[in-house]
Amino acid sequence: MTNQDQLSTELRRLRNAAGLSGTEAARLTGLSQSKVSRVETGAFMPTEDQVVALCRVYRAPAKVRQALVAITRDLREEASSARVVLQRGAWRMQQRIGKIETASARIRSFQPTIVFGLLQTRDYITALFGDSLPDCERDQTVEARLERQRVLDSNREFHFVLTEGALRWNMGGAATMLAQLGHLSELSRRGRVRLGVIPWTTPVSVPVLHGFDIYDSRAVLLGTQTATAIVTDEREVADYEKSFAEVERYATYGAIACSHLTRIAADYRQLAADSLR
Repeated sequence: MTNQDQLSTELRRLRNAAGLSGTEAARLTGLSQSKVSRVETGAFMPTEDQVVALCRVYRAPAKVRQALVAITRDLREEASSARVVLQRGAWRMQQRIGKIETASARIRSFQPTIVFGLLQTRDYITALFGDSLPDCERDQTVEARLERQRVLDSNREFHFVLTEGALRWNMGGAATMLAQLGHLSELSRRGRVRLGVIPWTTPVSVPVLHGFDIYDSRAVLLGTQTATAIVTDEREVADYEKSFAEVERYATYGAIACSHLTRIAADYRQLAADSLR
């Protein structure tokens, strides 16, 4: 059981032991009922003060309260090592991200290097994880990521912005990329999915170091080569919202974005043909 699972499970147990409903716990602590629910499902990271307030209402023993506060402090400062993620099960991280996505009404994502996880095809995901996982673990992780994509069928709002460079990164080969580009083109026609493409010809003045996902205005997921982190500090989330606003102004949308997808697909099609000669 991860620290996140331990925190959410213990807070739910304490509430039940106190004989309180989620609505009653929310009223007594000043939190919203939805926030209490998201804390208990692991979809929201509470602050130390919020955990103290919940423990006080639940009349948790001092040692239990101190342990939960310590877990919360660790989680809020946590940047999960990529090696640790692999050791614990990469599919578990996919499930944790899925919980956050399900609890969000609005998701904004920017990617300069690869296609967004929510928009990846099975072949793209398989190529992405490559040989970094044992076969059984890779299969679990692929299925967990595909399961996350069911959220696209909901009434949530999605806004994705990616660079042409991300689409030119030939993940898995020309055939895989052709299928991926076709999938993106299809998804871009969905009413609640807004897909922006930044062409390589567009001059920019905004430096970007990595991709990130913003969930409502409460959390940011970011990943680097060595770490994955979930940021919940309000000031840091606001910084990422500002960054997203800066990059989205360079993006093209609708028919223009689709024309770029078609242009890039033509190059992959030519690449595939050349490889057969």
